[in-house]
Amino acid sequence: MKRKTLQVLTFSFIAGAAALTIHNPFTNTYIEHIKAHTTSVSQLESNSIFQQIKEKAKAYNAPPVNAEINPVWKAVPGYNGIVVDMEQSLKNMRKENRFDEKKLVFKQVKPSISLNDLPPSPIYKGNPQKPMVTFLVNVAWGNEHLPVILSTMKKHGIHSTFFLDGTWVKKNPTLAKMISEEGHEIGNHAYTHPDLKKLTRARITEELKNTNDVIKATIDEEPKWFAPPSGSFRNEVVQIASEMNMKTILWSVDTVDWRNPNTSDMVERVLGKVHPGAMVLMHPTGTTAEGLEFLIKGIKQKGYSIGTVSELLDEERIHPSRVKKQ
Repeated sequence: MKRKTLQVLTFSFIAGAAALTIHNPFTNTYIEHIKAHTTSVSQLESNSIFQQIKEKAKAYNAPPVNAEINPVWKAVPGYNGIVVDMEQSLKNMRKENRFDEKKLVFKQVKPSISLNDLPPSPIYKGNPQKPMVTFLVNVAWGNEHLPVILSTMKKHGIHSTFFLDGTWVKKNPTLAKMISEEGHEIGNHAYTHPDLKKLTRARITEELKNTNDVIKATIDEEPKWFAPPSGSFRNEVVQIASEMNMKTILWSVDTVDWRNPNTSDMVERVLGKVHPGAMVLMHPTGTTAEGLEFLIKGIKQKGYSIGTVSELLDEERIHPSRVKKQ
């Protein structure tokens, strides 16, 4: 009877420990960083500047966020955690012998699960904690508006990701090179703008491969992002893209610019829906060419930066700006 009771107690203890591990919001890596800092600075507890650093760290320290498969948004990237390096921060402030928040030193802590660890799944947005937005510019037509769009982006110092139709690249190599030379990221938008959801596996593979081949031959780049035409796909499309080392990109905010809406209405609607981690779908239309500057200004006024798909989906924490990689 005593042995049975002991076994029950042991099982309960193990189960309880496992439950604590599962529900712990902090990753082991983050906890190790906190412990390391606590141990290394224990002898400095009496230092008044250190005490101020320690107190300020409470407002900054945050655990990393793991990438996950969300039931609604599918694959969502992770986000680095952040810790204040208290020893280095104290060293920075010793010369003037006073606390200065601007001299805090930060380290980033990577999550234990990244986007690459997840099974193939479409991506609709970046991490909701990341104050960044990206423009997805799908190009299969609209050549006359591209120079204005590129000029506006250059004027405001932003880069976006242009998803190019393979047939379009073949017909417009100069424009494709211009987009790339301006520093924008290039993605795959299939070869003939088909409804991939209805095609056979062989045809889907052909569409994606032919586009990658023509992009490689034209601008010597290999896309790592794929945007299905019209957003039409099935799970097999995502799997095939993954087998070709590309992740499938959709959107969370749509300009619906292909319907040629009133420019001010489009801008107002997009700015009303934009959010941290937003992916904004657009095309080289007259409406987008006219409204792009207003979109850029409005998004920045909301406190968001604008970057490429790669920049949005990486785990780099972009605030505070002085954060250093760990």
